[in-house]
Amino acid sequence: MINVIALIQVREGRLAEFVGIFKANVPNVLKEQGCIEYVPTLDATTGLSFQDLNPNLVTIIEKWATLEDLQAHLSAPHMVEYGKKVKDLVEGRSIRILTNA
Repeated sequence: MINVIALIQVREGRLAEFVGIFKANVPNVLKEQGCIEYVPTLDATTGLSFQDLNPNLVTIIEKWATLEDLQAHLSAPHMVEYGKKVKDLVEGRSIRILTNA
């Protein structure tokens, strides 16, 4: 199994717009071969002193059956269209592709 953690830094004031576009695409992604999980998350306010809150960060949690499934996902037509829609909303991103220890 392949785990992906994608940290997407969204431009200030554009979070709701980004999340709306992302969520509209989730059903398409969940239909892809090998997609086990694909969910956007936001920092939870917990009051824990060690937490680093970022109100403009969306963390995407993904699970894929194989690396080949993930690679196919990246070039899927709905992902290409999604990329065009969010291009001007995103300031930066960091992607971690992981396997179980």
